[in-house]
Amino acid sequence: MHRSNEWFFPRGSLAHAGWEGVVDDRIAGWEHTGIRIGVLEHGRTLELGAGDVERIFIPLSGSFRIDALEHGGAQLGIDLRGRATVFDGPTDVFYLGAGSSATVRGAGRIAVAEAPTGIRLPSQHIDRDAVPVELRGAGRSSRQVHNFGTPQALSAAKLIVCEVITPAENWSSYPAHKHDEHVEGHESRLEEIYYFEAAVTRGAEAPESADPFGLFSTYSSAAGTIDTNGIVRTGDVALVPFGYHGPAVAAPGYDLYYLNVMAGPDPERVWNITDDPAHAWIRDSWNGQEFDPRLPYTPLSKGHRR
Repeated sequence: MHRSNEWFFPRGSLAHAGWEGVVDDRIAGWEHTGIRIGVLEHGRTLELGAGDVERIFIPLSGSFRIDALEHGGAQLGIDLRGRATVFDGPTDVFYLGAGSSATVRGAGRIAVAEAPTGIRLPSQHIDRDAVPVELRGAGRSSRQVHNFGTPQALSAAKLIVCEVITPAENWSSYPAHKHDEHVEGHESRLEEIYYFEAAVTRGAEAPESADPFGLFSTYSSAAGTIDTNGIVRTGDVALVPFGYHGPAVAAPGYDLYYLNVMAGPDPERVWNITDDPAHAWIRDSWNGQEFDPRLPYTPLSKGHRR
């Protein structure tokens, strides 16, 4: 049985083979999803071998080039226009089907979402201007979602991926919910990875000693015991193999970002969730409330302080 903190990994604790962090099946009990966080400077590369794994490349900061050899033998060179930070709106992303290898070049931070699969699908480049941007919730539960890797936006075998921006003092991943049992049309079985970043909120003047953070929580369901409750900062990773998860809370003065990577054993690639019955009523309370006027976050103009 896992102890309560075994599904939470502080920045650097998952470093492996030149990557700042790697989640894969080397973690006991983890089967269906993976993530790699890479930090690059010009002249350095990161290599990804061919195998039964599909991938999505997501620039976190900076821009990158992906040179890929597809499973069918085609060679591709994809330039991903990135962004200054994860709080500057969507980025270009690139889906690479299983059986393909890749070399990553550029400068900045990049995430690679992964899911094991033997299904070979063609590569797809999604331009940042084509990324579906959704404002979800209302009031202090307002958040901004970039749905580049959801079934509505991307043809993939297993992966369901999106990213969420939560402005300071707001709650997201709320009401707490789960997706750990198969109930046709109502709930799907999906492992989930949360990769976090935090920053001083837009327009705030903060001292050098500022320490951006947020909060994240999980708790048990009939599918298993889990208890993650704590502070999250840039580079931290929380895994959700089962159980209820949420809220993710942005502390006053600090914006919170998370990248969600999901996949599971069900034959249908779908994100169906069940809210905690104790808190499901919260969704109805949003009726008539406005979205947070700070959203959507788009790229900051030059000279505009974060």
